[in-house]
Amino acid sequence: MLWNAKMRFGKTLSALQVVKEMKLGRTLILTHRPVVDKGWFEDFGKIFFDSPEYIYGSKNNGENFENLEKQYKKGDIHYIYFASMQDLRGSESVGGKFDKNNEIFSTAWDLIIVDEAHEGIQTSLGKAVMDELVKPKTKVLRLSGTPFNLLDDFKEDEIYTWDYVMEQRAKTEWDETHFGDPNPYAGLPRMNIFTYNLGKLLKEFIDEDVAFNFREFFRTREDNTFLHDKDVLAFLNLLTKEDENSLYPFANENYRSIFRHTLWVLPGVKAAKALSAMLSIHPVFGNFKVVNVAGDGDEDEENADALTMVENAIGNNPDETRTITLSCGRLTTGVSVKAWTGVLMLSGSYNTAASSYMQTIFRVQTPATINGRMKEDCYVFDFAPDRTLQVLATAPRVSTKAGNTTEGQRQALGDFLNFCPVIAIEGSTMETLDVNHMLQQLKKAYVEKVVRSGFENGYIYSDELLKLSGDDLKEFDNLKRIIGQTKAIGNIGSIDINNQGLTNEEYGEKERLEKKKKRELTDDEKARLEELKKKKKVKEDAISILRGISIRMPLLIYGADINDEDKELTIDNFTSLVDAQSWEEFMPHGVTKQKFNQFKKYYDAEIFAAAGKRIRALTRAADKMSVEERIERIAFIFSTFRNPDKETVLTPWRVVNMHLGDTLGGYCFFNEDYSEQINDPHYIV
Repeated sequence: MLWNAKMRFGKTLSALQVVKEMKLGRTLILTHRPVVDKGWFEDFGKIFFDSPEYIYGSKNNGENFENLEKQYKKGDIHYIYFASMQDLRGSESVGGKFDKNNEIFSTAWDLIIVDEAHEGIQTSLGKAVMDELVKPKTKVLRLSGTPFNLLDDFKEDEIYTWDYVMEQRAKTEWDETHFGDPNPYAGLPRMNIFTYNLGKLLKEFIDEDVAFNFREFFRTREDNTFLHDKDVLAFLNLLTKEDENSLYPFANENYRSIFRHTLWVLPGVKAAKALSAMLSIHPVFGNFKVVNVAGDGDEDEENADALTMVENAIGNNPDETRTITLSCGRLTTGVSVKAWTGVLMLSGSYNTAASSYMQTIFRVQTPATINGRMKEDCYVFDFAPDRTLQVLATAPRVSTKAGNTTEGQRQALGDFLNFCPVIAIEGSTMETLDVNHMLQQLKKAYVEKVVRSGFENGYIYSDELLKLSGDDLKEFDNLKRIIGQTKAIGNIGSIDINNQGLTNEEYGEKERLEKKKKRELTDDEKARLEELKKKKKVKEDAISILRGISIRMPLLIYGADINDEDKELTIDNFTSLVDAQSWEEFMPHGVTKQKFNQFKKYYDAEIFAAAGKRIRALTRAADKMSVEERIERIAFIFSTFRNPDKETVLTPWRVVNMHLGDTLGGYCFFNEDYSEQINDPHYIV
């Protein structure tokens, strides 16, 4: 089960209540953030204050594991044990270097609660730990406020969601449904997001990736000053330019009073140090106490010290102080600073992970009542509009399934914008973004997911997969026989030729039945819903077969023969732009260009073209970067490619021979003894 519940929902308390109500004997709390042990221990006391048979343990709080297990085996207690992922993955049992934690891995846990499940669990080491811990009867509950990288791993009925929109709707509707009772949501402020297009003012910092390059803008010299100091100063002056009609957050005394305490997120430690120095001598920001908590990321053990620094600077009466907190990771997750009313996003790129972005901006939604005034609104100021909108478009619960109409998407985005208005600033003009604008960004978000997943994502496919006829299914069955012979392709679903896809009417019928509560369904409706689900599975099986082709597409797009970069690569001209030898080397043996063209209708032409354009734009942009950034960009591009036959993308012998020949002046390393292997297009060095 996954609880997709926003920050400050009460996931810890609720999870412990589950343990209590289910009367579970052994429970393990696993997290990538060992610093939260104290919070779990405190919440344990709130839930189990009347249950002395339950004992809490960890390396720092409560009992040690050996004592807990000894008492449990005697039948005296039930227990909850807290462990960190960092500690467990260092164990020999999962390939680590240290002989430790063997008893924890051998224990038959009744329940494993994974806190902040979007962090550190999806890596190979994290998966190894979970595989070793989970026994046949172990239940697993994952908790996350931003589980965007986990949602595809769960069925819809395995996810419980409580998001920002649901919270704010409950807040506004409370008096209607609970008249006279105090509103428990009243103290949760409304979010307001303002985006500013700096690219219009500072064009030299926009790369071909169509994103503002914060790293270059805030690049520093060896003496810890900004390389582009005049531009950075101009930016600070823009934020503070005295103007009652200005839409920048520090443009007049009224705004400066509202934003007395803010968090500024920067791209690196050196940038934070240089900006701290510049702010301290600025005519406006010099009146603020600058607290630099930037470090090499979000180090948990140092978070407590950083939080103390900020709270000491704010003091007991926030109305009498002004602070700016500079961070490049610390204090952006898992902490609450009541006095913060705004966050300035001055780092990241178009590729910024939605989870880290949402975790950061919700720091300012911490409830607060200061000198009798309740914080009713909080603000995000973002200077990379495309990045902002791409993330926000995916934040509401928008369907990810091919074939859905956009009506559900429109409703979800409309609700989100109602409770979290997004204001776009262009110069001195202000525009409140509507659903249509956000739907355009949603399409961009789909493209980004397709590229990042190496085309291993459902967005790449078209609605045609929902309308498969008997003949279509036979074609897929034949394709499976071809692709199923390749190595390491994973499990390919068996397609049921007797179950054809859903018609549009059936798809609508299925949605209507799924919206009903289970107890409201008649027996006939339950049977019909199961029948429709079986038909829907046909699409999923078809996708599992097409995957063998799809994951090879990005590498072929990357190397496609396009001299004129204005020429668009489409699903229709794809085969003509890939040379025959590359096609032979990278596509499954037997999937000819002709065979591919029979199946191209199952790909979303618009998403495919946009994803191909994105891959090539990322590549072109790398040519204009510094050496370090270029290496990072190319490494990122290649990290998205999926190779079905090997762990890494290996270079065919023909290409190795060409490189060596060019480098050494025309030598040919062709060897007659291996001519048969070398002429095999699948022969890999």
